[in-house]
Amino acid sequence: MKYPIDHPFSLTATEVVGLAQTNSNTGISEHEATKRRKAYGPNAYQTQKLKSRWMILLAQFRSPIVYLLVFGAAVSLYFKDRLETMSILAVIIINAMIGFFMEMQARSSMNALKKMEVIRAKVIRNGEARPIPADELVPGDLVLLEAGDMIPADGRLVAVSRLQCDESPLTGESLPSDKITERLKEDSSIGDQRNMAFKGTSVMNGNGKMVITGIGANTQLGVITALVESSAETITPLDKKLNKLSRKLIWITLTMTVIFAVTGFIQGKAFLTIIETSIALAVAAIPEGLPIVATVALAYGMLLMARRNAIVKKISAVETLGSTGVILTDKTGTLTENKIHVDTFAFPEESVKVHIENNLLKFPGGTIKLSAENLDKLLLAGILCNNADETTGDPVEVALMQIAIATGLDTDELIKQYVRIGEVPFNSEIMMMCTLHQTPSGYFAAAKGSVERLLEKCSQIQSGAFFKALDNESRNAILLKSEKMAASGLRVLAFAYRLDDALTRHNYLNDLIYIGMAGFIDPPRIDIKGAILACRNAGIKVVMITGDHPQTALNIARKVGLIDGNSKDVITGKELPENASLTKAWRHRVLGTSVFARTSPRQKLEIAEVFQQAGFVVAMTGDGVNDAPALKKADVSIAMGQRGTQVAKETASIILKDDSFTSIARAVAHGREIFQNIQKFVVYLVSCNLSEIFIVTILGVITPAATLLPLQILFLNMVTDIFPALALGLGTGDTTVMLRPPRDPQKDIITNKKWRVIALYAAVVASTVILAVVYASKVLHSDDSTCNNVAFITLTFAQLFHVFNMSSKGSGFLNNEITRNKWIWIAILLCSGLILMVYAVPGLRLVLGLSVLPFKVWLTAICVSLLPLAIFQVHKAIQKMVH
Repeated sequence: MKYPIDHPFSLTATEVVGLAQTNSNTGISEHEATKRRKAYGPNAYQTQKLKSRWMILLAQFRSPIVYLLVFGAAVSLYFKDRLETMSILAVIIINAMIGFFMEMQARSSMNALKKMEVIRAKVIRNGEARPIPADELVPGDLVLLEAGDMIPADGRLVAVSRLQCDESPLTGESLPSDKITERLKEDSSIGDQRNMAFKGTSVMNGNGKMVITGIGANTQLGVITALVESSAETITPLDKKLNKLSRKLIWITLTMTVIFAVTGFIQGKAFLTIIETSIALAVAAIPEGLPIVATVALAYGMLLMARRNAIVKKISAVETLGSTGVILTDKTGTLTENKIHVDTFAFPEESVKVHIENNLLKFPGGTIKLSAENLDKLLLAGILCNNADETTGDPVEVALMQIAIATGLDTDELIKQYVRIGEVPFNSEIMMMCTLHQTPSGYFAAAKGSVERLLEKCSQIQSGAFFKALDNESRNAILLKSEKMAASGLRVLAFAYRLDDALTRHNYLNDLIYIGMAGFIDPPRIDIKGAILACRNAGIKVVMITGDHPQTALNIARKVGLIDGNSKDVITGKELPENASLTKAWRHRVLGTSVFARTSPRQKLEIAEVFQQAGFVVAMTGDGVNDAPALKKADVSIAMGQRGTQVAKETASIILKDDSFTSIARAVAHGREIFQNIQKFVVYLVSCNLSEIFIVTILGVITPAATLLPLQILFLNMVTDIFPALALGLGTGDTTVMLRPPRDPQKDIITNKKWRVIALYAAVVASTVILAVVYASKVLHSDDSTCNNVAFITLTFAQLFHVFNMSSKGSGFLNNEITRNKWIWIAILLCSGLILMVYAVPGLRLVLGLSVLPFKVWLTAICVSLLPLAIFQVHKAIQKMVH
């Protein structure tokens, strides 16, 4: 046989049967099936590989800051300073454990593709039908399909009877696909291949037979899986920024160390003194607390977002979402309810908009004036010509039942009164359905279907209480109205009936009376318009990418405020070139378009790439199998928790519990707040560490015996730095974050302006510490050991008070986001207590090289430590007055 069969949808059923060397009635033999299984393998494919726990743990150690910490520990170990070595290693392990446990807590334990495979198929072999495991299917197998079945492989349909399939997980189409057996054009997209059935979709109504044309990796689902596997995950913006910061700190350390070493050699200092001070410089430059504080701040963000219906699987995605500049969203279920509703009734005399509110039918544009009788007949026809109930069945038929109930009709009672005695089921040839009913007053026929085909069966039009012949003028007016409804994105069905004693069981689909049309739509979610407006105000571009019809996509885009009411700008998958051949003009058009329709999974991935190449941080939402490749490619991926496929959930880094786009907007705001907090504690930590570098360098030149010891610096970095920094990371953010454009993803976490501020902070803090040492030495006549203690105490409290300098510009000293943050006060009290405890316990005091100090020395150190806070607060007050 030929396998795989190219474009089976463009061949006739007979041609496919021939190429597959099978029989459309008896299938293949068991012997042939065994041969083909050996030749083509099982109906399975390589599933997504979950990272092992060891790989997740190992990933926590991959960052330049951790490498720098390891180097510091190695140097300390070389000089036999085991306590310092153990302290640094403890920092590394604590940071890794926090990141590891947070990611493991959020990790999905479900293997989506394996779960999809746990289905059985009813196959015909040797002329006999029997169920077998889906993975035993082979190309050429003849499979029976019935309502409720999961389709086990890709196949060409060779027989159908009212067969409808839900293909939304694969194509994004909100309406079921009506299946046919006729051949189609070779350029038909997946959503238009109505003579095919695809693995991973489901049968909603009817039944049929298909010849298997694709198994495992050769199914549409298998192709998407391969795309997911081949899509490279991108390093997050925060990781890039922290890595770049680490490299800058390394160069600063090396520069200052070289300057000190050269100066020391010129001055003739002992080699051991130079080495010890160089180690102190290295320890001072490493922000030991930075990885822990960043991890805890993001972990805290994960917990807060979980309370706001967003489960974060990957810890770094919290901040990445806050820097998002583009959100690529699917339509069905994210922007819409993923539930079909009647939107419009169009009668010969008038058209009205309708919706259900509190289980009652409402008319937003006004009530029906001329067509009350038409509405009654249409609702009756919709109830009787229907095989669904209020909750289950064809979505369109369910919508008809729901709207009838909303008008107060007792559908169960009407079905009992109008006993069904005949049915012409819907099929692709006649494009309509008709049912015959017996009532106490005679026979009643109800019909619904394609407007054009149903009008062919009608001879009259009902207009209120009056009837008239259906002439060409009336027919053309009805067709024109239906075309306008379809152009607005509605799915249109026409309705007709006949009440006549002369009806028979064999002749009731003729001489019908036309009643009117109903337009169906998957309506927008109620809260979506406000969420999109919030994103727009925040400078975030929202782009809809759907597999649905272009007109349907445009209609929804207009209703949710994604585009203005007159816009018709939509790019379809058929016209979109591949990325490799995209011209500059086409790239510009893609970046300027907000609606993409009839797109394939690969095109969703390529659209995401175009925006990333243009410098945007891209967030991608999705729920279907077709979304998975683009989800993996995006900087931050968001899956729907309620209706999302397991493939999408497993690929995504964030899962929305409520499937609401509004939750995305809230999560973006929270991500921005977290970045502000991260920026604050990075400025705080780096300015503290830079002040230590200045102090060690300057004191090492002017009074080496009084300079800070490596273990003292490590204690400061792990106590007086880390707890205030943690408090900054847990603070509440600026409430105006969603009124500003997103950050430039190319900018560093610390801009050049911030570096100047940090240098100024560090210089002032270092100057006050040196001032305290000089005062203690020259005025108080303290020895070198006491001067070292003065430097240690002054720097400790100067850094603690320095946290108040992190308040936003223009805020008051006593009323700002720092003073309102309870964690700041807790951190200051805790750190002060730890310092006092170190001095109170002789063993700890000895380890850190500290000694008992006179009261006047303590008083000098504390008073001088307040100078940086006073200087910068006065500076802020002057700036506020000037502006």
